[in-house]
Amino acid sequence: MRTVRRSALIDRPIPGPSALPRRAPLPAHHPEPVLDVVVPVYNEENDLEPCVRRLHAHLGETFPYAFRITIADNASTDATPRIAARLAAELPGTDWIRLAEKGRGRALHTAWSRSRAPVLAYLDVDLSTDLAALLPLVAPLISGHSDIAIGTRLARGSQVVRGPKREIISRCYNGLLRSTLAVRFSDAQCGFKAVRRDVAERLLPLVEDREWFFDTELLVIAERAGLRIHEVPVDWVDDPDSRVHILSTALADLRGMARLGRALAGGRLPLTALRRRDGDLDGELPAGLARQAVRFAAVGAASTLCYLLLYTLLRPATGAQAANGLALLASAIANTAANRRLTFGVRGRDGALRHQLKGLAAFMVGLALTSGSLAVLHHLAPGAGHRVELVTLIAANLAATLLRFLLFRAWVFPARRTTGSVSP
Repeated sequence: MRTVRRSALIDRPIPGPSALPRRAPLPAHHPEPVLDVVVPVYNEENDLEPCVRRLHAHLGETFPYAFRITIADNASTDATPRIAARLAAELPGTDWIRLAEKGRGRALHTAWSRSRAPVLAYLDVDLSTDLAALLPLVAPLISGHSDIAIGTRLARGSQVVRGPKREIISRCYNGLLRSTLAVRFSDAQCGFKAVRRDVAERLLPLVEDREWFFDTELLVIAERAGLRIHEVPVDWVDDPDSRVHILSTALADLRGMARLGRALAGGRLPLTALRRRDGDLDGELPAGLARQAVRFAAVGAASTLCYLLLYTLLRPATGAQAANGLALLASAIANTAANRRLTFGVRGRDGALRHQLKGLAAFMVGLALTSGSLAVLHHLAPGAGHRVELVTLIAANLAATLLRFLLFRAWVFPARRTTGSVSP
């Protein structure tokens, strides 16, 4: 038994700006346990033994590598420590630690920090999540495909049984995360996650929370750094005997979101140290290109609607060319601002004017294409009606949009580079 006191929980120094190496698959024959599954517990004398025995049997039957189960006792006051000690003595590959203070995040931070397994995971002791999802959860980390894997109860393929109260709270929480911190993962608080150890070594010193917000903070920082998060739909059955106090946890989560948002906006987190080196996606699209293209297209669609509306309103008073120029200018300013925040993840005021000026230069390309197309149309068909003009402008805007995206990615919002050539 290991008792871990607060002095042992002091964060290690934040790593320097060197990039993470490229992901690589683990060898087929690994001498040490490949997976360390942590089960954080607090006063779980009833559920602990059936959970660990079932987990141990499942891993022994289905997991092709050596594994370890670590019971992380959060200062329990019932028979949990005695049961944990007995399980560790009886079941091969089972260990336990005892913390002097409560906190799920504290338990995970401690257990993951001391583990040498290349893949670290955790699950809730109530086994609300079907263990059949465990191998799909960790496989992308073992293969080198992803950095973090999470179970999600909100994906289309998930099968979830829980009351309406928890369903509403969960969806509201994740919706709030998307609207305030612009996250893309779907389920922050499902108690079923895994991370590669090399990533955890960089992430854990940056995560301040030691309670329920720990998961969310870790995921937000990882996503902002461009790490790959894999989501696995899970079958999940609510535990009516949950130890979570909803009101106090919700208030703590809101404080955590505000704190993390300030840290991100102020640039106080060294995200560069978490990025992968160039070449991580050899033979594939550049990192982030597909996601950026989708967001750029969505912003472009909204900008095009705005542009067409302004053009239609201004044309009777100003004529076609002036209406085109004014409408394109207004929509271009809004487009640059939206893409700066939503597509390329640039926040704060630093460089905003420079980005707008470069965006206006890219706008000139669109102006030349659309104005040129109108000039050619009026030369070839002087009597062309309003509908023909709109069709021509839409076609020209599609071409201009592609050129603007390439200019935005390569020139207006280029990927930031650091020593070691870091990809976004």
